[in-house]
Amino acid sequence: MLTILGFAMIATFLVLIMMKKMSPIAALVLIPALFCVFVGKGAKLGDYVIDGVTSLAPTAAMLMFAIVYFGVMIDVGLFDPVVRGILKFCKADPMRIVVGTAVLAAIVSLDGDGSTTFMITVSAMYPLYKRLKMSLVVMTGVAAMANGVMNTLPWGGPTARAATALKVDASDIFVPMIPALAVGLLGVFVLSYVLGMRERKRLGVLTLGDVLVEEKVEEKETESVLVGAGSGGSGTGKSPVAAGGSGSGTDADADDEADEQKRFQVLDPNRPTLRPKLYWFNALLTVALLTCMIMEWLPIPVLFLLGAALALTVNFPHIPDQKARLAAHADNVLNVSGMVFAAAVFTGVLQGTGMVDHMARWMVDVIPSGMGPHMALVTGVLSLPLTYFMSNDGFYFGVLPVLAEAGAAHGVTPLEMARASLVGQPLHMSSPLVPAVYVLVGMAKVEFGDHTRFVVKWAALTCLVILGAGILFGII
Repeated sequence: MLTILGFAMIATFLVLIMMKKMSPIAALVLIPALFCVFVGKGAKLGDYVIDGVTSLAPTAAMLMFAIVYFGVMIDVGLFDPVVRGILKFCKADPMRIVVGTAVLAAIVSLDGDGSTTFMITVSAMYPLYKRLKMSLVVMTGVAAMANGVMNTLPWGGPTARAATALKVDASDIFVPMIPALAVGLLGVFVLSYVLGMRERKRLGVLTLGDVLVEEKVEEKETESVLVGAGSGGSGTGKSPVAAGGSGSGTDADADDEADEQKRFQVLDPNRPTLRPKLYWFNALLTVALLTCMIMEWLPIPVLFLLGAALALTVNFPHIPDQKARLAAHADNVLNVSGMVFAAAVFTGVLQGTGMVDHMARWMVDVIPSGMGPHMALVTGVLSLPLTYFMSNDGFYFGVLPVLAEAGAAHGVTPLEMARASLVGQPLHMSSPLVPAVYVLVGMAKVEFGDHTRFVVKWAALTCLVILGAGILFGII
């Protein structure tokens, strides 16, 4: 009976959030509470929730302060030179532009928010793709895959969810996975190079000045046609355009290039939150923070708590300014931390009522005995379709605990299962259930179907590269 109710609870949760009948936070709280009453243990719901919240508090703190920290770093301009450098590197070479798209998306993904990553990346790269008539689905596909790999950062979401669901430390999941994820990110860069070479072969190589001259000629031709039509003349306005088009080496082109570089600004270069005098302090602080995280000198929640407090204090010494920065990032903080605490109800009921144990025993009986010791590999493969066709909340809180229990019966540790569950993220970021992907295709003016047809095969390949690297390195 508990097995049936357990699967019914997960199915109800998935259907409601996939059909958008309930928000993930509401579903994570109300559905398990209802099923807890169904199994006759409603009186113990409070104990289940308190136990869950206690165990999840460090994860929620990590997410809260990581979002604040990287949000402040974007506010003060830490990543502005990186964006400008990538645009300067790209010029008008299609291969460089595609590679630059992957690099920019990977760097901006450090803040753990896919929507922010896509907004900055598309804002920076779209003018170049448009002017060179490059394939926009290449831009959206490369950005989504790079973000998918980086989305496995402990504060990005999936790692925190896996840690929450299996009650393990996020750093114990992520740090050993770094080599495999690095291979996956390298694979995205290599793929970007290949796709860029395709675009270069199709379009050729131009300089930014050539592109600007072509655009200038087109604009003048359009203007001349309009003027000619308005004056009744058939072609009197064309000779000035030809004359203007012939002077491609004049100082006007340099002015045009300077104007175009200004138009390529992604973040407002005059925003009041910039702190150029503190740039190297912020850079060193970020490097030190990431180093301490990798070396595990302190727990990740403590590191980001200290880092966020120090970044706010040094960059914004006045209390009203600190309050303004916190308010600016409050939406992201509330959404993510609220999800974690709501998950305490779901995982607490699933575990406390014994439903997960009964479901795991059923799965152990169903899975061929020969596959039992390879449950981590099975989980890695299943993560591709499951995280694409369901949300991360559904997979990590509804499916992963059951797979982990089945794996534990064959000696597979929860950490191995948690690491394997991250493999499908490059594909997940293009799932129709991910809100950020609509920001990506919307800003890039790409049809979602076109993006899907292009990216699915390449994203799946990236996932398999990560899985293969994890097995090769003995991580999974």
